[in-house]
Amino acid sequence: MANRPIFTPEFSRFPYVDTIDIEFEWYTGFAKSQMQKTIASLHAAAAKQGIAPILEISRKSESRLGVSLSAFNLPLETSNGQKMSVECAYQGSKVFENGGPYHDLYSVSSRSAKTDERLQNSGEIVAFAFCGEDFPIEPKTAFYDWLYITALYQKKKDLTQQLEIFQGFSDIVFNPKRSLNCQARAAALFVSLSRNGLIDKQIFEDKDYYFELITDKGLLPPTELIPYQLKLPI
Repeated sequence: MANRPIFTPEFSRFPYVDTIDIEFEWYTGFAKSQMQKTIASLHAAAAKQGIAPILEISRKSESRLGVSLSAFNLPLETSNGQKMSVECAYQGSKVFENGGPYHDLYSVSSRSAKTDERLQNSGEIVAFAFCGEDFPIEPKTAFYDWLYITALYQKKKDLTQQLEIFQGFSDIVFNPKRSLNCQARAAALFVSLSRNGLIDKQIFEDKDYYFELITDKGLLPPTELIPYQLKLPI
């Protein structure tokens, strides 16, 4: 047996995402067919708790939508027209004690970006740097989530409508004991913010507004916000 989280949008209150741990049968083996059996087992166990339908977001998903939304596959475009995967954007923006950011990772494959040796040999992460702006490392998933929901927003309304039919999202590869960031959680956050009318250009153009929103510190009136000029193509 194994235990993994299902992430569901929380429409009525902060932090906008609920994490529900599900116990289920894990099928051993790394073959895609075995992983899909495991995903089906997870979803069946979640359905018994009233959580269905669920979209698996990973390259192991049986859904083409789920595969396309993997951070390895989901594209992100900057204001200067540079295109990269969310994974490359995240890995290439890390600033370490002894190096980085390694922006050259923006233009390599997602796998190459994730496995680049410099990411393991440069000390602790101290910040993120993307499109000329610095992002803090706290809250721990904030920058990754921001990249992911930005990429989703760039896909516009058709994708939002597709995601809103799901009650929950899973990522079978994500193990909360080993990792912090999760594309399934970021998708649930996007759906919740969208349903609450909070997905708009200000989230992507004003990082202070975004951080106030996701840390529940009480949003400042727009006139008090410090202008933030990222200007992604949205």
